[in-house]
Amino acid sequence: MAMNETAAPYKARRTRLPAEERRAEIVAAALTEFASTGYAGTPTEAIARRAGVSQPYLFQLFGTKRDLFIAAIQHGFARTRLAFETTGLAARAEDPDPHHILHAMGAMYHDLLKDRELLLCQLQAYAACVDPEIRAAVRQEWAQMYRLVADVSGAEPAKLAEWFAYGMLMNTGAAIGADMVDVGPTEALGRLAADA
Repeated sequence: MAMNETAAPYKARRTRLPAEERRAEIVAAALTEFASTGYAGTPTEAIARRAGVSQPYLFQLFGTKRDLFIAAIQHGFARTRLAFETTGLAARAEDPDPHHILHAMGAMYHDLLKDRELLLCQLQAYAACVDPEIRAAVRQEWAQMYRLVADVSGAEPAKLAEWFAYGMLMNTGAAIGADMVDVGPTEALGRLAADA
């Protein structure tokens, strides 16, 4: 039988994925988009387009833009916590001194900050805390991260406060520019002071 020349050309179809795998793809796309333009400035159409899904399907899986934003920031914090836990436990196996463990986790975080999307999504999460539901989610994620670092390191509260403060300084340096991540916070502050 001859092929009908008027038949529509074959179009490759996107493979159907289970909803959980598709959710993970959408969360990754959302993290990228929200990192760039924030909660208020990111249209859900851009996220759907990046994820390769329709906007109605996106809302079928997440309900609201806020729900999707919270899922993206939860994903980002979970990645950071996992990195802290893995590095901290390995450091504790080498030497149980809290200073050694915190130093190892800090060095790992320094490397993690080179993932600019992850950094910017975290900063966008803080900026969106004007929304009470987002603020509650960010507060919960931050508390989980604090408890994990405290449990893994065994450090005293004053040392933890100093360590987290230094981490936020690292965030600021990394946000200002990638070169700030490479030199570390102490030299980064010196450069900023020299440029002022």
